[in-house]
Amino acid sequence: MTQKIAIGSDHAGFQLKEILKSYLQSEGHEVLDFGCPSEESCDYPDYAAKVAHAVAEGKAERGVLVCGTGIGMCMTANKIKGIRAAVLRTFDDARLSREHNDANIACLGGRITAVHQAQSLLDTFLKTPFQGGRHAARVQKIEIHAKS
Repeated sequence: MTQKIAIGSDHAGFQLKEILKSYLQSEGHEVLDFGCPSEESCDYPDYAAKVAHAVAEGKAERGVLVCGTGIGMCMTANKIKGIRAAVLRTFDDARLSREHNDANIACLGGRITAVHQAQSLLDTFLKTPFQGGRHAARVQKIEIHAKS
């Protein structure tokens, strides 16, 4: 199933973002690139917010954020109401963040994640459905506690 995916990075994640953008397009996904445009130093919160708002506003179904570790992007994205971003290091992270948490943004570390691993983690993240059921009430509580 193809999806509309918002993608963004800072300078540390730029190379991996460009590779993942091409990979996702080759898999048939529509990719909206929110920057950054180069490896020139920039501030990750600016790009995380652009992607998170695009997902929260329904302009994209999922998001992908890449910085040095994925952590800063994840922290920023999760400040936006309606966003459930997860740092993906393992296939269990990718699968369970979708099944149990209905994560809508995948965060990756450009300095610590190999290209083939990042592609496989995204495949798992994008193909895994939310289980709902007992997890739905917990995800609703996340939204209740969100400030904005």
